Amino acid sequence: MTITAAIVLLAVIWFMTLYISLPIGMKSQGDVGEVAPGTPASAPSDFALKRKLMWVTIIATPIWIAVCLVIWFVPWSMGDLDFYSGIEPGWKVEREAAAAAGAAAQAD
Repeated sequence: MTITAAIVLLAVIWFMTLYISLPIGMKSQGDVGEVAPGTPASAPSDFALKRKLMWVTIIATPIWIAVCLVIWFVPWSMGDLDFYSGIEPGWKVEREAAAAAGAAAQAD
């Protein structure tokens, strides 16, 4: 894995963790009962972005390290996980069957 791939992987895992954690622990203005004028009742009442970003980083970093270790040290590759390489398309099977039938007809 290259450094660029590791950074992209970290960004993907970090943002997935962020999007999963955003609604956790959120209290809306409607829940609290203090709706500010011009905002919907579903808007967050006390959104602590710094704390949320800190927790996302703390959770995403070990996940990223685990995924990197699996990519670097697992003895199998993506080629070993290719379950569809033995499946041939239907048109190829039909063409080979037609060619075999034609060859058998010429032999007669």
